[in-house]
Amino acid sequence: MAVAGGICWGFSGCCGQFLFEEKGVSAPWLVAMRLLFAGLILMGAGAFFDGKKNLEILAHKRDRIHLVLFSLGGITFCQFSYFMAIEASNAGTATVLQYLSPILILAVLCIRELRLPKGLETAAVALSLLGTFILGTHGDLHQIHITAEALFWGLMAAVSSMIYTMLPGTLIQKYGIYQVLGYGMFFGGLVMSLVIHPWNMEAAWDTGMILALAGVIVIGTAIAFGLYLGGVSIIGPLRGSILGSVEPVSAVLLSVVWLGTSFGGAELLGFGLILAAVFVLTLARQK
Repeated sequence: MAVAGGICWGFSGCCGQFLFEEKGVSAPWLVAMRLLFAGLILMGAGAFFDGKKNLEILAHKRDRIHLVLFSLGGITFCQFSYFMAIEASNAGTATVLQYLSPILILAVLCIRELRLPKGLETAAVALSLLGTFILGTHGDLHQIHITAEALFWGLMAAVSSMIYTMLPGTLIQKYGIYQVLGYGMFFGGLVMSLVIHPWNMEAAWDTGMILALAGVIVIGTAIAFGLYLGGVSIIGPLRGSILGSVEPVSAVLLSVVWLGTSFGGAELLGFGLILAAVFVLTLARQK
């Protein structure tokens, strides 16, 4: 279940790439649609599983403020930067760059604790930096092989993913995933819609458009979260996070097989080093 959830997340990124390349959809429009309707789905799931308890998060002013901050600074920023990275490059590259977020979380923890990385943490940092360097330059300091826009949004996706992971904190412990993510996504979608006016976008609403949009909203949200959280509840968060790391691998493979994206040996080496860094850091966390 944890692996299937990760694959669903990777698949949703490829659906986003398909919409950008084949249907002329813009990243802001797609983010607004995903947040709005995925939020409704998760809110509905919360009402089904928790009943009236699904409204508790709205009853306390301090938690409402925390939720709004998480919605805009966490969820909306995370989704926007991720799909902007896909639009500027491809689903595989964007997803792998987003997986630098655990290294950024480590940096924040080291600053909080006034210490340097140690042991496996140092190895993880070194692997992530080397992987990013190879991905961007192919080992040649005099030539950049990734656009500045793609690199910027990929790194912003990592930063926003770090914020998205650390910001909710006690909210999820207190209220649960469906309330926090459901209301957070829905509110973020409303704000995005008021800013970009998605109803003004002209799109070719054919079968491919509808199915790819469902892949982003339904498969990449409701089904992915349900499978992943179900798996984590059985095997625990540590093993679940390791198995969930199949997401960037699935995004790379699907973008090659389905969308015809080509990656050279240097890109694959960079991907491998970044994912190895995440794995090493997970082992350090276990110790």
